Amino acid sequence: MTTRKLEGKVALVTGGTSGIGLASAQEFAAQGAKVFITGRRQAELDAAVAAIGDAAVGIRGDASNLDDLDRVYQEIAAKAGHLDVLFANAGGGDMLPLGSITEEQFDRIFSVNVKGVLFTVQKALPLLRDGSSVILMASTTSVKGTANFSVYSASKAAVRNFARSWLLDLKPRNIRVNAVSPGPVRTPGLGELVPAEHREGLFAHLSSVVPMGRLGEPSEVAKAVTFLASDDSSFVNGIELFVDGGTAQI
Repeated sequence: MTTRKLEGKVALVTGGTSGIGLASAQEFAAQGAKVFITGRRQAELDAAVAAIGDAAVGIRGDASNLDDLDRVYQEIAAKAGHLDVLFANAGGGDMLPLGSITEEQFDRIFSVNVKGVLFTVQKALPLLRDGSSVILMASTTSVKGTANFSVYSASKAAVRNFARSWLLDLKPRNIRVNAVSPGPVRTPGLGELVPAEHREGLFAHLSSVVPMGRLGEPSEVAKAVTFLASDDSSFVNGIELFVDGGTAQI
């Protein structure tokens, strides 16, 4: 019988109600982990827990709200006592050209993608066991320019550098910190970048710039996240793992 990669582990996936977050939580559970997920909307949270199964616990919370993060970790402490895996996945963004960027857009995107990731990891430290794995959600935009997407791209470049720096901060505890950078993946968030009538056109365009000629699926990224979460990646630290069909390599 094959041993499951995360047997007996306790994991948290922020933003775990859809897309890559949900697929990763499902894969974690399939590999033997007890999985906590967060989300801002209760109905979506309940549906995600049902989709993941008995190994899942949903906690409503906004990753950019520090009081919510405190409450999330208090509940995890009470129900599990520790964490072995943290996937700081919650994030998002929208598109505006340089001349149209607003303070509201900048503050909203950096609040979730940068401040949220920072304090999600910081506040997890008392619960993370020595030797744990932390995975940060970055993006191919960390290394590639994208028209009308500069605020989001800058936020993901910041996240990528968090991984480089935090592995040094956490060296005494042997906590690994890695970033996963998906390319275009068929998620609800990708579709929401444009009005519904332009969605298929966006997907077709993005598929055309991927060397493999198609969009990725959330489950494909989830398997890479699970690799970083597991002991299979025990000597992998500080990397940016591109799961992008080759997009960032050309």
